[in-house]
Amino acid sequence: MTASEPARLRPDLALIAAQVPPGARVLDVGCGDGTLMAALRDGRNADVRGLEIDPANVAAAMERGLAVVQGDANRDLADYPAGGFDYAILSQTLQTTERPDRIVDELLRIAPRAFVSFPNFAHWRVRLALMWGGRMPVTRLLPVAWYETPNIHHVTVSDFRDLLRSRGIGVERAWFLSGDRPASDAAASWRAEHAIFLISRK
Repeated sequence: MTASEPARLRPDLALIAAQVPPGARVLDVGCGDGTLMAALRDGRNADVRGLEIDPANVAAAMERGLAVVQGDANRDLADYPAGGFDYAILSQTLQTTERPDRIVDELLRIAPRAFVSFPNFAHWRVRLALMWGGRMPVTRLLPVAWYETPNIHHVTVSDFRDLLRSRGIGVERAWFLSGDRPASDAAASWRAEHAIFLISRK
């Protein structure tokens, strides 16, 4: 794929992209190679910036003409001004951060609304692997062994809801995916492989 070719978005990123209003100012934290950023720029005319720790991903995003800086969300979000963006996005990154609670606070300092998505470690396949095999599972969304994974916090849908309640953060909308298909909110804690939340201060 060249810098000029559009990339097919992952289902979670497609959901997020569809919710961002045209012309919004967006910060994509842990933006990877800029796939979502490019979709928001080209499809929603968004003013989108990115923060990414991996230098190869930063280079790939910059080749697409995207405004991305190399940095670590654990430390560098503090450098962004309060209210500098309309939306902050943290996709499949929360579980890799040192203090997810502080990261969520920083997202909502930088922008009034934030999209946060993560793999649900309470999905039934994960539970089954632990119960029957006694081992951390390797799945499509958790594709590497426990000793290779960047994940340092095993967050679940229920854990994240509890975190939001404890910090007075509201949920504007939530989406759940089983495979690449939408799943209902009912029993999402064990049926959803992946969760996407749009959050804001109450």
